[in-house]
Amino acid sequence: MASSQLNIVLLGAPGAGKGTQASRIANDYGIPNISTGDILRLAVKNQTSIGMEAEKYMKAGDLVPDKIAIGIMQDRLQDTDTVKGFLLDGFPRTIAQAKALDHTLEGLGRSLTKTIAILVDDDELFARLCGRRLCRGCPATFNVYLKPPQNRGFCDFCGGELYQRDDDKGETVHNRLAVYRKQTSPLIDYYEKAGLLARINGLRTPDDVHEDINEALGPFVGDA
Repeated sequence: MASSQLNIVLLGAPGAGKGTQASRIANDYGIPNISTGDILRLAVKNQTSIGMEAEKYMKAGDLVPDKIAIGIMQDRLQDTDTVKGFLLDGFPRTIAQAKALDHTLEGLGRSLTKTIAILVDDDELFARLCGRRLCRGCPATFNVYLKPPQNRGFCDFCGGELYQRDDDKGETVHNRLAVYRKQTSPLIDYYEKAGLLARINGLRTPDDVHEDINEALGPFVGDA
């Protein structure tokens, strides 16, 4: 598929499946998938100044301060690979960040095309997050509640050890979801008032969610 200035914001609580859908959308439409979380985790791993500042917030399940998140995105949107469009996963997370994004795009002579909100209830989100296990040896992901490995604690594909991210542990998950509801969910109203919002049922299968997203984006996409 081809797109012309397809500028997308992807919203959803932690565990809503944004990462899965972001990769598929980026591949479908040939635009970069820009994940704030990935950028910050790399910064933490490399112990950059931004990474060290953000790490304490991420470990607690809190949002990183607006100043850090806005600075990262302002720099990233200057890159040449965003000329034909972009997908933002994990930004904005507050109204202040949304307004900063509007201001940044206006300065670039651009605007948002569509905001996709993937909606999932808290009970399902808790199971998805607390049950998630990652493989140390390959990109495989499992869930002890929803998609358990054949051998407990080990990857079905490479035999690597499975581990749980710190921010997927119970108390932190409860905090992450509370923070989302308080600070990020108001963005749904913000973008709905702007006429940009598409609500997507995140309880459907990943393929069905993907189909619904493509349908929502259809009117905005140029011919392949």
